[in-house]
Amino acid sequence: KTPDFNTATPQRTWQLKYVSTSTPIEQGFWFMTTNPNTYEALEVGQSFKVNRVLTMEDVQMFADLTGDDNPIHVDAEYASATRFGGPIVHGIFLLGIISKALGRDFPGPGCVAVSIQAKFLRPVPVGSEITVEVQVAEKIEKYRHVRMKTYIYLGKKMCVGGEATLIPPGETS
Repeated sequence: KTPDFNTATPQRTWQLKYVSTSTPIEQGFWFMTTNPNTYEALEVGQSFKVNRVLTMEDVQMFADLTGDDNPIHVDAEYASATRFGGPIVHGIFLLGIISKALGRDFPGPGCVAVSIQAKFLRPVPVGSEITVEVQVAEKIEKYRHVRMKTYIYLGKKMCVGGEATLIPPGETS
């Protein structure tokens, strides 16, 4: 019952606490007691990468949740006859994965997105392994916000490029 430290923030350590619960659903869980990635602690140039395989099951679940069941995403027969040669991942699903990287990995729990902007540069075929990278680009002292560069790669090719402005963890306003 140990957490996955593969998603720990670079150059920082998480303070984790294990809590045992009595409910059958939650037989204990890890949670972060503090997140050290505050405005003061974050440094321009810090970055985080994580890989993920995007399965048809993931894409179908996203389509079911959003109602976006465009056949280019969920119908292999239809998609095989298009210029993409098969189903492609929803662009907004990819932005959600960036949001997860920012909100759960780096800077991590407690941060709030003020804005997220992106350009979709090439399609991501369903079944692909992507690499998500987020990097501190600027600290905005006036608002105590952080501007992050955000990227999704398929191999060495960038598929999504953009940026996000965040209120870092530990900030109350």
